[in-house]
Amino acid sequence: MIVKIHKCPDGRKVIAVCDPDVLGKKFEKGELQLDLTTDFYKGEEKDKDELLAEIRKGSCNVNIAGKKSVAFFVESKIIEEDNIIEVDGVPHAQAVIIMDD
Repeated sequence: MIVKIHKCPDGRKVIAVCDPDVLGKKFEKGELQLDLTTDFYKGEEKDKDELLAEIRKGSCNVNIAGKKSVAFFVESKIIEEDNIIEVDGVPHAQAVIIMDD
């Protein structure tokens, strides 16, 4: 998975996760658009354990795109299938994760 971590001034994080095969592409379906061409998703390859460790470090918002990445978050019980949308065949989901100190 390609992972980019954006740090907010208040200590929270926005984490962008996507499959390598959709990075750099734009998808549209009706009024929906999933734009993976910007720097927002351009991060580095991380394995599942590295990603879960980063999520556990603190509260964050996660944006997920791609079949493998979204499936991982479903399997990890971070998102539910009812909360996934598809844009031109590419699954996308978002999650807000709040960690107690």
